Amino acid sequence: MHHARRQYLRSLGGAGSVLIAGLAGCTGGSGTDGNGTDDSPNETPPGTNGSENGSGGTRPAGTGGPGVTIVSTDKDPELPVRPAFDLVRDTATADHPPRLRTTLENTGDQPVTVGEGRAVHFEYVTADSGLLTLLPGDDEREYPAEPDCWRLTEGIAITGEYRTFEIEAGGSSSRLVDLYATPEADGCLPVGEHRFETMISIVSAGAEPQSSAEWGFSVLLE
Repeated sequence: MHHARRQYLRSLGGAGSVLIAGLAGCTGGSGTDGNGTDDSPNETPPGTNGSENGSGGTRPAGTGGPGVTIVSTDKDPELPVRPAFDLVRDTATADHPPRLRTTLENTGDQPVTVGEGRAVHFEYVTADSGLLTLLPGDDEREYPAEPDCWRLTEGIAITGEYRTFEIEAGGSSSRLVDLYATPEADGCLPVGEHRFETMISIVSAGAEPQSSAEWGFSVLLE
């Protein structure tokens, strides 16, 4: 499988999804999370993280921010893949921010190639409010954020390629994403409802989109 490399630059200080710019260049290697495998560690939602309330229902005791609730998801796109997500950690602590798992399931009987490989899993996608962003949930990686607050202290610039990966028929691809406040947020993780949206594309062997659809979901922090 090939990737069409495209240069892009994205600062996480503003609203919207990862923005892709430029024209296709050379081709590169394949993604690492296709063929029905999960490239992220398995975690189970804690279930009791937000049960104690330390501040009028908005700041669970012993955590660094409000509880996260899924409030809405778009209907399935008219594509051979079905996106979904679930909460892995519904509150922040001094050690980690809230975490979600995103999943793309191939509902067809043929392998499909999807792109852009990070945006389809909501990596580096910022909420419409511009106050929250989702970053790859890598416990070995440190982002410039305030401890026990999870507000980024500076924007994150991303350069790289337009990535694609394949999902086998009946298979799925999952990744973990962590919830951070952007530098524009006032204080730590901001309460209220926030919507995330991205573009999911089915691409051909030449990495050109054959069909695309926008899909998103909303979370409530309270």
